[in-house]
Amino acid sequence: MAAVSIAFDAPEHQGGACPSQSRPIDLVHLATQTMGDKALEVEVLQMFARQARRALQDLAVADTTATVAIAHRLKGAANAVGAFKVAIAAQKLEDSGADTALKAAVGAVVVEAENFINKLCR
Repeated sequence: MAAVSIAFDAPEHQGGACPSQSRPIDLVHLATQTMGDKALEVEVLQMFARQARRALQDLAVADTTATVAIAHRLKGAANAVGAFKVAIAAQKLEDSGADTALKAAVGAVVVEAENFINKLCR
């Protein structure tokens, strides 16, 4: 019986999180979402970068209600492309409302993702 339970236990990973998830964009997730279509990946990433930049501009002047809505949209877009650091920061902002420190944190990870995207799309 012990052998059966061992066979179905989750394997242990020595390295912790998947290396692709430590990048600003999880390229493995993105490739899965785009079925490996490189042209589509570039198009989706560029669209996300524009949307994320617009979200930052909107956050700069948003009240609490608008901040929550903007953060929610940004979180969804980030999760779709594999920008999980952006999604996590946006979730925290969505949960808190108009916290300026969290807005700054969202801005920092969006800039990091934008820079990563720009390097990929050269």
